[in-house]
Amino acid sequence: MKALVYQGPGKKAVEDRPMPEIKASTDAIVKVLKTTICGTDLHILKGDVPTCEPGRILGHEGVGVVETIGAGVTAVKPGDHVLISCITSCGKCDYCRKGMYSHCTTGGWILGNRIDGTQTEYVRIPHADTSLYRVPPGTDEEALVMLSDILPTGFECGVLNGKITPGNTVAIVGSGPIGLAALLTAQFYSPAEIIMVDMDDNRLEVAKRLGATATVSNRDGKAVDKVKQMTGGIGVDCAIEAVGVPATFLVCEDIVAPGGTIANIGVHGVKVDLHLERLWDRNVTITTRLVDTVTTPMLLKTVQSRKLDPKQLITHGFTLDQILDAYDTFGKAAHTKALKVIINAA
Repeated sequence: MKALVYQGPGKKAVEDRPMPEIKASTDAIVKVLKTTICGTDLHILKGDVPTCEPGRILGHEGVGVVETIGAGVTAVKPGDHVLISCITSCGKCDYCRKGMYSHCTTGGWILGNRIDGTQTEYVRIPHADTSLYRVPPGTDEEALVMLSDILPTGFECGVLNGKITPGNTVAIVGSGPIGLAALLTAQFYSPAEIIMVDMDDNRLEVAKRLGATATVSNRDGKAVDKVKQMTGGIGVDCAIEAVGVPATFLVCEDIVAPGGTIANIGVHGVKVDLHLERLWDRNVTITTRLVDTVTTPMLLKTVQSRKLDPKQLITHGFTLDQILDAYDTFGKAAHTKALKVIINAA
């Protein structure tokens, strides 16, 4: 089968790989129908994720059809259409019982990281009963790919950790797919203002269409001054970091109001300065989180009821044979205006 393989920092290639096989009774083999590329995959290619070793098939998002199951799998059967969660959970360990599926002792974020992932034709899913979600007939499967990772990530790591409540002022620093997912789900809580900050005018325009009350370009490096001016010099109740580079986290430090929250979503590969000399007396909360996907069932129902339309985040489509072109398009988003790309693997 064809697969996109990480070959070390800055290197990737399409390779022929053998079909995956059942290794444990709780495994399922899923035929991938649709997958996508995540910003985290780009971080891996930069060498920011040392747990992902060369030779790994990338990808942790997708929908597919169950091909075979282990003897211990009871929640899905061959032929079922399923949503593949980016997080693998046993449902039994101490972390899973706390709802921290991302730290499952035999799972967590392993797809496309510690084990082979979804940017291929077939993928092995451990703990299938608790890591796959059956897709109701008639559901738009392209839209559901957004529920593998970016929707629950934006919601859990940004909106829920950011403690957004009605009437809040929110700034989301980074208007890429994850930032836009946070924007879509922040509106569940009716904040008074959602300010999107980015350097890409196209992404800011998309953010405006998706519900941002204001946009701020940081192309001139003056986003902090602009946000402060917009908030009467106070700052925002919640600053969500949705990029994963030092400069954007520093913006969040500078725009958060006293008593506010900085909710980090971004994957950070290098150190970031924490200016406690400015924050120590401001009653500021800083949160970090790897998505647990505990909200996936709720988000799935919200999409089914058409209260949430994640398909708005999809801009490009490719086949698996074109996945290198898809990476090129996704990696040059400022030029191509790419947000999420759908890769048809079937």
